[in-house]
Amino acid sequence: MFPQNRPPAPLQPPPGSSASAAAASGTPQALKLTYPETLDRIKEEFQFLQTQYHSLKMECEKLATEKTEIQRHYVMYYEMSYGLNIEMHKQTEIAKRLNVICAQLIPFLSQEVRSPEDRLACTHTHTHTNTHCKSIIDMRKHTDPSSPRSVHSYSSRENGLDKLPPSRKDALPQASPASLASSSSQASPSRILSFAALSILSQSYLPSSLLSPFLFSPLALGLRNPLAVQGAYPPGAFGLPPPGVNGDLAGAAAAYGAGLHLVSPQINGSAAAAAAGYGRSVGYESPHPHMRVPGLPASLQSAASGKPAYSFHVSADGQMQPVPFPPDALLGPGIPRHARQIHTLNHGEVVCAVTISTSTRHVYTGGKGCVKVWDISQPGSKSAMAQLDCLNRDNYIRSCKLLPDGRTLIVGGEASTLSIWDLATPTPRIKAELTSSAPACYALAISPDNKVCFSCCSDGNIVVWDLHNQTLVRQFQGHTDGASCIDISNDGTKLWTGGLDNTVRCWDLREGRQLQQHDFTSQIFSLGYCPTGEWLAVGMESSNVEVLHVSKPDKYQLHLHESCVLSLKFAYCGKWFVSTGKDNLLNAWRTPYGSSIFQSKESSSVLSCDISPDDQFIVTGSGDKKATVYEVIY
Repeated sequence: MFPQNRPPAPLQPPPGSSASAAAASGTPQALKLTYPETLDRIKEEFQFLQTQYHSLKMECEKLATEKTEIQRHYVMYYEMSYGLNIEMHKQTEIAKRLNVICAQLIPFLSQEVRSPEDRLACTHTHTHTNTHCKSIIDMRKHTDPSSPRSVHSYSSRENGLDKLPPSRKDALPQASPASLASSSSQASPSRILSFAALSILSQSYLPSSLLSPFLFSPLALGLRNPLAVQGAYPPGAFGLPPPGVNGDLAGAAAAYGAGLHLVSPQINGSAAAAAAGYGRSVGYESPHPHMRVPGLPASLQSAASGKPAYSFHVSADGQMQPVPFPPDALLGPGIPRHARQIHTLNHGEVVCAVTISTSTRHVYTGGKGCVKVWDISQPGSKSAMAQLDCLNRDNYIRSCKLLPDGRTLIVGGEASTLSIWDLATPTPRIKAELTSSAPACYALAISPDNKVCFSCCSDGNIVVWDLHNQTLVRQFQGHTDGASCIDISNDGTKLWTGGLDNTVRCWDLREGRQLQQHDFTSQIFSLGYCPTGEWLAVGMESSNVEVLHVSKPDKYQLHLHESCVLSLKFAYCGKWFVSTGKDNLLNAWRTPYGSSIFQSKESSSVLSCDISPDDQFIVTGSGDKKATVYEVIY
């Protein structure tokens, strides 16, 4: 309680005691302190305590920083150990399968080669394996060597198609039917063993990385052909799975990858967790193997692999063909690997609109009657830092747009007015309201120069507002039902709108007229224009996402959603985009052909989404009264 190196003040004698009593006791009378001296002493003691307080506060802050750093290291090491654990189980599973294969192959080795232990170990499997391989060899003998041959290798990045690898396309013509017939007539034990081994390997469903050296070896080249002979032995004969199909060890992954729904579906099932943090995905298996696209012919639904295609190219005459993805579909700068959830913002009502600031520090979530502001710059649980009461208490916010300077927020929803909020003041306030004749606003867009706001109205009109003067400039009329979604080109000359009248329309902002109209068989719920131009992505009530070329009749049709597509947003680099739906899914797609990059399944319908200007964060709003912030991992 006292400053250091300073003795405490002498105690005062109790009231009523006399000097004589003090003298009699032999104790000298203490000096009395004046009020100013007492106050000075109290002041000194207070300053001393204040100095100690600041010192302790600095130490506490230092400890908090160290704690945060230790937590970060802990999470990093935990993720590493989790990935290594998954990899260990993967390798264990592979070892088990290799043991089974060895046990099945040993009976075909000559007695001289096999050790006594091998003979004893394979006795119980010899009968079944020998019978199986004899049947295969008999079928091989009856195969016409001059039959048409083709070597199919399933590329897991090929959208469910059986695709011929370029390396084999060049190699195959060198082997003529005559040479193959000549080689097949020389019945050698090594060839028969190779063919039997191929069948056993294929039935073991080993990962393609282990199978491919055998499948493309010269020994097996002529023996793969019976599996692709037209007529007698259809693709898939003998239970041969397509090489390269990922998810081979999905069973092993099931126990360890339950929470890894953010991992790219291109990643091998059991290695998903490890690859999510430390590797690039290497192929594709549809996240919805049970899904079939309604109305498509069976030939387009899947190839011999049984994996359904989900991306189709639609030509000018309406012909649909599954898309063969290029080898670099998921590679290169600006292409994410996956995304991880970093924040959950409990709004308290269904979140119909979200937006994120340019600084990526603040997120705005629109629900019933209000917009809440969240600071996501720090880790930990979140509570709203501000609440902006908009419209009426019972009306939902349908769209909110933040100007790039972060000082102005425009809010629209189930009301005839738009609210313009000034966020630069200590307490956010409404600085203007824009009123139209339509009862509701479904979507908003801001011009690149931040001078004009466009609102999609429930009566089908597109209203153009001057933000500086807060006045209505003009209206675009054309939609015969509500205008539901909107986006603007980067140069600010064209406006794209989608409507509940099953049309997408393009408007010339300089001349104020309609340029294009695209008719669909389904209502349009969302759209986005690629920042680099040329492509427009449209999300529909029918669950399809269609990517249109703005100047050519070509388009792509994507089929991973299982219900209506409620929101859609392009990354600012233009190389990928995301869509969300009533099926609880967040899908990330490659522009323009729609190779699936990653997928997240939330607990309820995902109604809205936004991407930060630096393409580092994705924000979604859902029907379970929360918003979710994802960090994009490259």
